[in-house]
Formats: sequence, C-alpha cells, structure tokens
Amino acid sequence: MDYGKYRYEQALKAKKARKRSAATILKEMKLRPKIETHDFETKKKHIIRFLESGSKVKITVMFRGREMAHTDIGRRLLDRMATELSDIARVESLPKQDGRNMIMVIAPTVKPKEKEAKAEKAAVGEGKTVEE
Repeated sequence: MDYGKYRYEQALKAKKARKRSAATILKEMKLRPKIETHDFETKKKHIIRFLESGSKVKITVMFRGREMAHTDIGRRLLDRMATELSDIARVESLPKQDGRNMIMVIAPTVKPKEKEAKAEKAAVGEGKTVEE
C-alpha cells in the first residue's frame, strides 16, 4: 500500500472525527448570597436557556466580607437551583468552596439534537409539519 495514500486516509478520518465531535461550552452565572427572588428567577431563566442550547453551566456564588461567615446560605442557594432545574439538568460537580466563591457545575440531561428530534416526532404525531 502507498504510504502517502495511507496518510491521506488517516488525515480524512481525523478531520471527520473533529467535525463530528461537539465542543462542550461552559457558561457561567454569578450570584450573590443576598439575591432577591425575582433576580433568582431571572438568573434561572438564563441558565435554562444555556442548558437548552447544550452548554454546561458553572454557577458561582460570590461572598464578600462578613458573608464568608454564612457560606451555608450560598450552599442552600445552589441546592435550590439544582432542585428547580432537576428536570432539565444534572449536577456534574457538587457545590464546593473555592476561596471567596462557591462553585457548582450543572450539565443538560437532554442533548439539543435529541430535543429537536422529540419535538419533530411530536409534531408529526399531531399531523403537523415541522415548518408549522
């Protein structure tokens, strides 16, 4: 076999593999321990949008000054976010303290392509076309 042809075929395989692989994107959402409910809901909507696009989300709770004495508030905040998003996301790394920040990473449970396929099947089942 010709070595040049072999190297060419290997390069094509590598290019195809790179094309098929999806780069995981990590988005970040920052919170403070004394966040109000409306602000929490707004941040949650942004996180849902990130997850639906297929990105992982790093949620950071930032502590300043005397807030460092009450890291349990930040932990409860992250646990609340995880429970409210449990239907569309799974916790990838549990909340952990990193200096003045507490960090948790969540990942989507349903991939965006699978979601589109499910929506398409539902539309066909109702007798509608995908364009409608």
